[in-house]
Amino acid sequence: MGIFSFFSKEKKQDLDRGLEKTKATFFGRLSKAILGKSTVDDEVLDNLEEILVTSDVGVETTLRIIDRIQKRVSSDKYLGTSELNRILREEISALLDETSTGKLIVGFDFPKRETPYVIMVVGVNGVGKTTTIGKLAYQFREAGKSVVLGAADTFRAAAVSQLEIWAERVGVPCITQGMGADPASVAYDTLKSAISRQADVVIIDTAGRLHNKVNLMNELSKIRKVMQKLLPEAPHEVLLVLDASTGQNAIEQARQFTAATEVNALALTKLDGTAKGGVVIGISDQFKIPVKYIGIGEKMTDLQPFIKEEFVDSLFS
Repeated sequence: MGIFSFFSKEKKQDLDRGLEKTKATFFGRLSKAILGKSTVDDEVLDNLEEILVTSDVGVETTLRIIDRIQKRVSSDKYLGTSELNRILREEISALLDETSTGKLIVGFDFPKRETPYVIMVVGVNGVGKTTTIGKLAYQFREAGKSVVLGAADTFRAAAVSQLEIWAERVGVPCITQGMGADPASVAYDTLKSAISRQADVVIIDTAGRLHNKVNLMNELSKIRKVMQKLLPEAPHEVLLVLDASTGQNAIEQARQFTAATEVNALALTKLDGTAKGGVVIGISDQFKIPVKYIGIGEKMTDLQPFIKEEFVDSLFS
């Protein structure tokens, strides 16, 4: 199954709805910025810069976009404001194209593997980490894959029980040792169980605290090492879950976690409840880490694979 087969008409409509607040805010401001203007002059570019920054695209990424547009304007003296949407769309697409998923599995269906595909999920409490794991498990199950969850966030009793509830709801096994257990021991047992079951996917939840980055780094490193005793290439994916509605705070969390561990994929949740969808562009550009999933609603199927072309198309449609 190809990744674009995920985008049925219904999926595309869900994505369009999920980005409504971002589109309404962004393009409403853009329309006002170019009102009465026929050419893309310095004033229009200054206004566009402000719009991008306030849409949480981020200062660095905004300046990169503005610089690219300025170069195009200077080379084409007849560029009008009517073409600004097209130019902006092209430059955002170009930025997103610069991040690659590499060897990561995209989507929920993939060829049969000899060993489980291991996903270690990181992120602070409250961003929707456990919900994202539940939705991932559900969609992998729907694609015909067997899934095992590991409750290695043993710092909070609620984290373990919440993951167990999701596992029961989805119908997948969840390996737990209770609150206060060694997270690395839980991860080891989870992977060992998944290998014996010949499972397709393993998803390991981890602690979401950031108050002591050294401890977090040591803990995540230990989890990696014990899993590699069973499967040298594990984890295949370190998925950082971020709440898009927190805007610049999400960027700061990305900075903290990428310093603590080798994050190679991002999931951005709650895009449907915010006008700050521009953070997808900023985070992808600044950290050169691919956004792999976006959350656009409460339904199990509202966690979608992030397909750059579909995202940009929805944003500018």
